[in-house]
Amino acid sequence: MLVLRDPNGLARAVVALLAGNIAFDALLGAVDVRDLTAVGTADFDPTSFGPFNVNVVVGLAFMVFLATAIVFVLWFHRLRRNAEVWAPDLQGRTPGFAIGCWFIPFGNLWIPRAIAVDIWRASRREPYAADGRGELALLNGWWTCWVVGTLVNWVSGQMYKTESTTENWTMATQWSLVGYVLDAVAAVLAILFVRRLTSMQHAKANGMIPAAQ
Repeated sequence: MLVLRDPNGLARAVVALLAGNIAFDALLGAVDVRDLTAVGTADFDPTSFGPFNVNVVVGLAFMVFLATAIVFVLWFHRLRRNAEVWAPDLQGRTPGFAIGCWFIPFGNLWIPRAIAVDIWRASRREPYAADGRGELALLNGWWTCWVVGTLVNWVSGQMYKTESTTENWTMATQWSLVGYVLDAVAAVLAILFVRRLTSMQHAKANGMIPAAQ
């Protein structure tokens, strides 16, 4: 028997953690701006930013990112399980895949979006209706920013490993700044997506207590 599970608590945690990611993206982006304007000056110190130690900030940002990833995947899996109640035949992959897909190299750049689309369709009032014009715009916008930001961050990381001149370092930092901007935009869109999809499932579940199939 399949039973709906309330995703609201996980959704609130995801939103709070995503907001934390935005704050760190803004701070580390400001560090990049500072570095780009101060490089070559006598008082340039890449390890500090006002009262903050940059390495400590990077470490804290990674911890928040890791916590966000864990809670987001748990939220995603719960919504996928709920989708099984309403429209199991629309789900192209198993609930377990809603967790495992994030760990598949290269596949994690497109498989989670396909699962998200299946969940979205099952969660709306008419699961089998055709997609409305622009209905998936929020999902697609978030996913595009996340994928492009991930690739930009990878490029900047590789450039930092090979930088041997000030010009190369400057280019790597510029890529890093673009990555932080894309990450922040993706986090904002992810917050909107999480709230929207959770609200859709909450509204649909109101008339299904208990909901089983």
